[in-house]
Amino acid sequence: MEVNILVGGAAGQGMETVMNLLGKALVREGYGLIYTKDYMSRVRGGHNFSRLRVASAKPWTNIKSIDVLVALNEETYTRHCENLAPPGKVIFDPGLFSLPDDEDRGVPVELQKLAKEAGGKVMSNTVAVGALLVLIGLRSETVEGLLKEAFADKEGVAEKNITALKSGMDAASRYCSACFSLPAKDEGDKKLFIDGNQVLGMAALASGCRFLSAYPMTPSTGVMNYLAAKMKDYPLVVEQAEDEIAAVNMVLGASYAGLRSLTCTSGGGFSLMTEGLSLSGMIEVPLVIIIAMRPGPATGLPTRTEQGDLEYAIHGGHGEFPRAVLAASSHEDAFYRLNKAFELADRYQIPVLFLSDQNFADTHRSVEPFNFSRLKYNRFLAEEGLYEKPYKRYRFTENGISPRALPGQFADQVVLVDSDEHDQNGNIIEGAEARKLMIDKRMRKLAALAEEMDEPDLYGDPHPEILLISWGSTYGVMRETVDALSDAGLKIAMLHFSDIWPLPQKRLKSLLPRAKISCCVENNATGQLASIIRREAGLLIDRSILKYDGRPFLAHEIVAEVEKSVES
Repeated sequence: MEVNILVGGAAGQGMETVMNLLGKALVREGYGLIYTKDYMSRVRGGHNFSRLRVASAKPWTNIKSIDVLVALNEETYTRHCENLAPPGKVIFDPGLFSLPDDEDRGVPVELQKLAKEAGGKVMSNTVAVGALLVLIGLRSETVEGLLKEAFADKEGVAEKNITALKSGMDAASRYCSACFSLPAKDEGDKKLFIDGNQVLGMAALASGCRFLSAYPMTPSTGVMNYLAAKMKDYPLVVEQAEDEIAAVNMVLGASYAGLRSLTCTSGGGFSLMTEGLSLSGMIEVPLVIIIAMRPGPATGLPTRTEQGDLEYAIHGGHGEFPRAVLAASSHEDAFYRLNKAFELADRYQIPVLFLSDQNFADTHRSVEPFNFSRLKYNRFLAEEGLYEKPYKRYRFTENGISPRALPGQFADQVVLVDSDEHDQNGNIIEGAEARKLMIDKRMRKLAALAEEMDEPDLYGDPHPEILLISWGSTYGVMRETVDALSDAGLKIAMLHFSDIWPLPQKRLKSLLPRAKISCCVENNATGQLASIIRREAGLLIDRSILKYDGRPFLAHEIVAEVEKSVES
């Protein structure tokens, strides 16, 4: 049992307010949900919409079908009415537009008129929330409490919004009351209602990050906003740099001085950071970059989603140096995996690139509270008496990892770092043999780093005849695809990568050759993960299922493509 809601309108009409209020209320009441946004890159106008799915089992992705359509303008009804279920309902403002004569699913609520009567047109979205509460049979007390919390410092505003809320409830109840049944509640622990960027911001803070410098770039900006809001409560500095070149170099400086540091950007900003990325590789200073991908090239579709920068993350920058590439999958996994990114950066003194995308960054889900005891905090710094003297910042070691000391850490030793090629002390060199020795030292880290990479998650039949391979934010939709096809009688499973580079291969080499059909599912045009698997593991995947229109996959799309492969 589930309820699917879509709220649509023009930018500036308050869709996010509707969904945030309703989503928080549902989570506080104990329901599981997922809330996604599809929005244009403009402040006003255009067509934006949000989907909210409430389900008894944990919903991993949204679906196409709509039970309640909240049309804040006529375009929303026109675009989405074909996906409205036969028993569905349309909440609309008859003062703005009318539904077709043959449309009998309408629930007319004078959103703007009722809002003005309550205290202002701006509260139209609160009226809409009230109408939604009636249709899904949810009590108003929780939403009223949220309004009081939100406007605690604004005298009288909460009361006016509560009046608007009840006006919407009264208006909708004349046409439909509890006409949709909510699924069973989860009586377990209270859940978080949180989006992907907030997850990463929380993970960074809990992992000991004490400095972030970034330039705002959709869809990564939410990470910076989250951490900036915490500066008064934690020993944390957030700096909005003038550009991404400054941002990455400030982070490198802070990391060199001893702070666990972070920057975040998208593909265009990462392009500007690649010289700093190579600097990290040369001076062996830890660097963590969150790359929230969006469609390119150039400005592309700035508010849409794509997985087009995987190869760029692996190969970006000039010269050869070790790096790790990890990806955000589910909200639960991403919290702990970003902690792993910081640990890898410090342990191996390398850049670690953490891939997110708009689909992950802007998606809210109800999740269990995170287990902070699972997080690690190791700085892997040289300790007094446990390093050879004189101190050599780039001392040759068997595994390539030199003892790392901070400037001033040891009163009688010098920490010398150079961006030119250098010897063990950090002094500039140009000799051929010295250059080769230093390259070999840095690259020796890869052997141990590869052992740190988690094998891809196997979900579904342990001995699949059909194997789906995926990575990153497609995790949720892939789970529901596997469930749907398993219910249809297919022996199917997915291998989902969260640690991508160096590529973990054991489980891949065990399962892929035995599968009768294999498909790699990616939000890009060229099948980048499939290419990496072919190049690194020597394994061919039968076909790629690709989507690159700026929108995330829906489960029925992947199901249809897999069924075509089975039939052919």
